[in-house]
Amino acid sequence: MADSFNEATIEDTPVASTSADTAAGADVDMAESTPAATSENPKGSELPFPEGVTEDLIPERVTFAQYLSTPVVTLLVGSGDNETILTAHQGLLVKSPYFAEACAEFADDGSPRQIELPDEDVDAMGSFLEFLYTGDYFPKKVPGQRTLERHPSVPEVDMTGEQLLRHAKIYTLAEKFGLTHLKNLASSKIHCINSTAKGEIAYARYVYQYTTKEDTTIRVPVANFWATRSHTLRAEAEEEFRSLCLEFPEFGYDVLTRVLDEKLKRERNEKMHPGTPGSARKRPRHSSAAA
Repeated sequence: MADSFNEATIEDTPVASTSADTAAGADVDMAESTPAATSENPKGSELPFPEGVTEDLIPERVTFAQYLSTPVVTLLVGSGDNETILTAHQGLLVKSPYFAEACAEFADDGSPRQIELPDEDVDAMGSFLEFLYTGDYFPKKVPGQRTLERHPSVPEVDMTGEQLLRHAKIYTLAEKFGLTHLKNLASSKIHCINSTAKGEIAYARYVYQYTTKEDTTIRVPVANFWATRSHTLRAEAEEEFRSLCLEFPEFGYDVLTRVLDEKLKRERNEKMHPGTPGSARKRPRHSSAAA
């Protein structure tokens, strides 16, 4: 509290009375003497904080019941025949800056609270809402391991890239809605998935189509993956790999840059430490033939 309020320390210096003062019965001016101690201020000094400012600066905790007592907002996800109606409590939705701005436009006159999301994926939105209500989304990470919880609906090997795309869509949704924690969570789950070359191609295409070049969090691992494994995985999806490079030249450039950088690094490393093995891959992958 001293740092917060710059409290000035006041020393209580006792005044020694002399025999002359006592004999003369000198009156003591109480207004100029040290303040007397009271039950509210036992040391008789100044208050530790300015008058009118309370010491309790801890924000009041909002209970889950309070969130659930807020108005329900209707979310129209998708368009046409694919439109799906979802609902969520406004108190939780406004944790997202995107929805906080949208909800600020609602009037308190009983009119419908509705937000249209025609371009969003309903499954990704479902995971977004699951995260808002629970702090996580399915499938969860196994504590202390780089794997996801097992479930019959989730294959051990992602043959088509469906599982990678699932988390990638949640990642871009979290970026749009301004939820950094969800974005980081989705990114970490991506690195828990075993996929094939064709699955990686589908994932890389989505990343380079829906993220910016400044988003190194998700683009760099993709380029690094193909730079270190393209010579083995390309045989399984050579036509798809070529098509991706032509469709997104940035992808081809990023991969080539890392191949050349790795080559230079390896040459320097071999000169300094002959016989040092190459770096191991960070994310396990399975070939289509082996799967």
